[in-house]
Amino acid sequence: MTAYKISGARVIEPNTVRTADGVNLFYRDWGDGEPVLFVSGWSLGADSWCYQMLALAEQGMRVIAFDRRGHGRSSDPGRGYDFNTLADDLAAVLEALDLDHVTLVAHSMGCNEVVRYLSRHGQRRIKRVAMLGTMTPCIAEAADNPGAIDPALLEYFRQEQLMKDLPRWIDENLPPFVAEDTPQGMRDWLRAMPLQVSLQALYECNRSLQREDFRAELPGITLPVLLIAGTRDASAPFELTARPSAALLPNAKLQVYEGAPHGMFLTHMASVNKDLLDFIQS
Repeated sequence: MTAYKISGARVIEPNTVRTADGVNLFYRDWGDGEPVLFVSGWSLGADSWCYQMLALAEQGMRVIAFDRRGHGRSSDPGRGYDFNTLADDLAAVLEALDLDHVTLVAHSMGCNEVVRYLSRHGQRRIKRVAMLGTMTPCIAEAADNPGAIDPALLEYFRQEQLMKDLPRWIDENLPPFVAEDTPQGMRDWLRAMPLQVSLQALYECNRSLQREDFRAELPGITLPVLLIAGTRDASAPFELTARPSAALLPNAKLQVYEGAPHGMFLTHMASVNKDLLDFIQS
């Protein structure tokens, strides 16, 4: 495992880390105590974690979340949406804030960023990892990955939906992301987040998800890993993502939520908060 040193990353003003390549990353930093760093899913940002952050801060923890490049209040640099660069951005936040003994909590595509961070930068700063609705190990169908998603469908999504009418795609895909009884106000709040993201970032991040294969990296993660998966997750189907990821991780605990969708951090908020707290305190 090669450790890549991130030099030059620093806090330039409150709530802003500047990376070595000049990208400003917005972050939130609440509370004191053992640090927990949250990494959001595709099209989402730091705001998506606020209910987990507040719950853990109330239990005496320091909670941090950031907007990845091209998302929310971070820079829109027009480049760097490959997983190596995104992992380096995560390293920049950890190093600029000088965080150690960290619990990483990630959702969806953020889980892939965490895996690449650990394989690229090592496990020195990290104590444990929680992965919700993971998109690992490999979502695209290939000769050695049968039964995964047809790459043509992913290309159709980018060309015919993402590039032509993002608001319509959000409206059509929000229902399976949440539960039927999710209040309209919560839906509206969640709907607004992708509209604050660079369309190029959405496009390139999705393309990176299609291209990357993490099967060789997962066995090298020896830290305790909590996998939280929903049986109604349309974005990260259980048999394609959580089950094979759990089989590849040497120190994983798989927690399955019956009927939970991809947005389980909202629809199953109480369960997620409790399981994260128990995992951190165990």
